[in-house]
Amino acid sequence: MKKARRQGLRYLLAAALIAAVPWSAAKADTYPSRPIRVIVPYPAGGGTDIIGRLISAQLSQHWGQGVIVENKPGASGMLGNDLVAKAPGDGYTVLLGITALVQIPSLYKKVPYRLSDLTPVSQTAKSADLVMVPRSSGIKSLQEFVDKAKAEPGKFNFGSYGNATSSQLNGEQFKMKAGIDLTHVPYQGSGPEMAAMLGGQLASAFVDATGAYPHIKSDKITVLAITGQQRHPALPEVKTMAELGYPGFEANGWFGFFLPASTAQPIVDKLGAELSAIVRQPEISKRLSDMGLIPVGSSPQEFRAVLDKDAAHWKAIVDAARISVE
Repeated sequence: MKKARRQGLRYLLAAALIAAVPWSAAKADTYPSRPIRVIVPYPAGGGTDIIGRLISAQLSQHWGQGVIVENKPGASGMLGNDLVAKAPGDGYTVLLGITALVQIPSLYKKVPYRLSDLTPVSQTAKSADLVMVPRSSGIKSLQEFVDKAKAEPGKFNFGSYGNATSSQLNGEQFKMKAGIDLTHVPYQGSGPEMAAMLGGQLASAFVDATGAYPHIKSDKITVLAITGQQRHPALPEVKTMAELGYPGFEANGWFGFFLPASTAQPIVDKLGAELSAIVRQPEISKRLSDMGLIPVGSSPQEFRAVLDKDAAHWKAIVDAARISVE
């Protein structure tokens, strides 16, 4: 009797597992059957918002479904991130996240969600920080800047596009690696930071390439280096930090799409393939390049590898520089 009961339970379990696979596949086949929400956890008009609307418009055209962009700014992006992390895993609530997503867990003591509550779908584009000084300083190389900072400790500063941003973290790491004393001057975004640099109010700055792009040929600045894995297409003569003898700055900034972790993999893969195809369209790729970005269009698996590597990279800097945000 017990043996028969055990066999019956095994049959029921096997049947349930078999049934689950076609169900997920069937959901993916009919997805999307209604409008999709794309959550941008930053204000309207910024770079993340522009990218979200650009890609969402293409997604709507390709799939013949409405794709609605909703801005949910606040708490350094955590409000929007949390909304998607706690949303149903049906594929209809999508997050456009940025690098801060993997930095937040190391910087903030209280985060209302876990990074594991989100699953990567596709990395859209990469960015980098440009290391620059005023042209009026007469400094022409990164080593010359380091030498002057060492000769006059405490005299020089570096601007960032905000506290606890990639720009601050890159600056803090540069101080440690170069053995120099720089005062951090944070701004509310790369726009005000770039204006301060053009106005000669900063001795140096780590400026996001997207924000700096309209001004990189200005005769008021000198670009000394770039973070990330490769030189910028618009500044092929500017070497990376690693090329200049400062390894450890290879992590790029990025923009990418996420879904709740409970989303079925066939839906994740379907959305990922569509987003990747959109980014690789020549006209979309050019639009992203014109913003100073490097188009990517990765698979979920490729994006996962970037997240894992970057989370460890930024945590190491935060720990070494003892940076925290209440």
